[in-house]
Amino acid sequence: MGKCFCDYRFLFLLVVLPFIYIQIRLFATQSQYADRLTDAIEAETHCIRQTRLLIDQISMQQGRILSLEEERKRQDQECAQLRALVQDLERKGVEKLVGDVQVPVAAVVVMACNRADYLDRTVKSILKYQTPIASRYPLFISQDGSDPHVKSKGLSYDQLTYMQHLDYEPVHTERPGELIAYYKIARHYKWALDQLFYKHKFSRVIILEDDMEIAPDFFDYFEAGAALLDRDKSIMAISSWNDNGQRQFVDDPYMLYRSDFFPGLGWMLSRSTWDELSPKWPKAYWDDWLRLKENHRGRQFIRPEVCRTYNFGEHGSSMGQFFKQYLEPIKLNDVQVDWKSMDLSYLEQDKYVKHIAGLLRKATPVDGSNAILKTNNIGGDIRILYRDQSDFESVARQFGIFEEWKDGIPRTAYKGVVVFRYQTQKRVFLVSPDSVQQLGI
Repeated sequence: MGKCFCDYRFLFLLVVLPFIYIQIRLFATQSQYADRLTDAIEAETHCIRQTRLLIDQISMQQGRILSLEEERKRQDQECAQLRALVQDLERKGVEKLVGDVQVPVAAVVVMACNRADYLDRTVKSILKYQTPIASRYPLFISQDGSDPHVKSKGLSYDQLTYMQHLDYEPVHTERPGELIAYYKIARHYKWALDQLFYKHKFSRVIILEDDMEIAPDFFDYFEAGAALLDRDKSIMAISSWNDNGQRQFVDDPYMLYRSDFFPGLGWMLSRSTWDELSPKWPKAYWDDWLRLKENHRGRQFIRPEVCRTYNFGEHGSSMGQFFKQYLEPIKLNDVQVDWKSMDLSYLEQDKYVKHIAGLLRKATPVDGSNAILKTNNIGGDIRILYRDQSDFESVARQFGIFEEWKDGIPRTAYKGVVVFRYQTQKRVFLVSPDSVQQLGI
C-alpha cells in the first residue's frame, strides 16, 4: 500500500513539473510580448508625431507655394503693364517731351479710376489749352484699378502717357463703417506721385482729378505759382481752387490769397515737399491729413479768388456731398489773365501780412447779428468779428459760405480771416480775435 502511494506521488510530480515549466515559459513569453507591445506603441506614437510634423511642414510649403504663385501672377501683370507702357511711350514719342531746350514747368496728372465718361470730358478740357505748350506740361493719366473702359480711353490719346496702379493688397479700415475707397485713393496718390517725382524725375507736379475742367489761364497761373514756390518756402502748394468760389462770392480774377487751409482740387507741389510727405503719407483721407497743423507746419497755400478748375463730379467716392450747394455753383474763370506781367510779390510771407492787415484796417467793423442787413447798408468792405467756431458758423450760415473747420481752421482762412465778395465787389472779412492780434489791427 505504501509503495502504491509513493508511485502516485511520483506520477503527480511528473505531471506537475511540466505544467510548472509550461507556466514559467508562458509567463516569460507574455513578458516579452508586453515589452514588444510597449515598444510598438511608443514607435507608433513617435510615427504619429512625425506624421503630424510632416503634415504641418507640407501645409506650410503649400501656403508658400500659393503665396509664390500669387506673387508670380502679380509680377506677370506688372511686367505686362510695363511692356504696355513702354510700347505706348515708344509709339507716342514721349521721350521727346523733355528736350534739351525747354525743361517742363510741371507734369500734369489726372487721377482716374472707373469713370471713363468723366475722364474723357476732363482730358478734352485739358488738351484744349495744353496742346500748344505740351513740352512744358507733359500730361499723364494714372488709373487706379483695371476698369477696361478707363484703360481703353487712357491709351486712346496720343498726347499723353498712361499709367496703371494695380493694388492687390487687402484694405483694413481703422474704424467701423469707413469706405474702403478712401484707403485705395490714398494708396493711388502716393504711388502716382512717387512715379512722377522719383521715376520720371519731375521737379513739380500738378494733380487733377477725372471730373474737372480747367480755365483758359490755368497753365499760366501755375507757371506764376511755380516761381512763388521756388522763392518762398513758407508756401507748401499752389491751388487753383477756392472753396467759397461760388458765383455770388467772387468778382476779381486777378486776386490771389494765402490760406492756412489746404484747398486741393487742382494743385501743384514741388519734389522737395513730396520728399517730406511721401514717407509718412496716410492710409486714408489724405486731403484732411494735409490740413493738420502737424503736417503743413505753419506753411500756407496760394489760392485764387476765382477758381481755375471746375468740379463737375456729382457721382464719385464722396457720393455727391456738397455738390448742389457748394460745387455746382462754382464760377470757372473765363478771363485770359497775363500772369507773366503780374507783380505777385505781395503774396510773399512778410509782405502778405501787411497786405491783408491793410485791407482789414480799411474795412468797416460790423457786428455779426443781422450781418446781411448791416452789410447791405454799407458801401465798402466790411469786417465782422466772430468769437469762436459756433459764432463763425452762425455768421457763415447767414451768407451761405462754407461753415466747415478742420483742425481749428475754417475753410479758406488765413490767420483766422475768411474773405469773400458780397453784392459783386464788396469784400466781407470774417475775423477772429486771434486775427486781430496776429495782424496788428
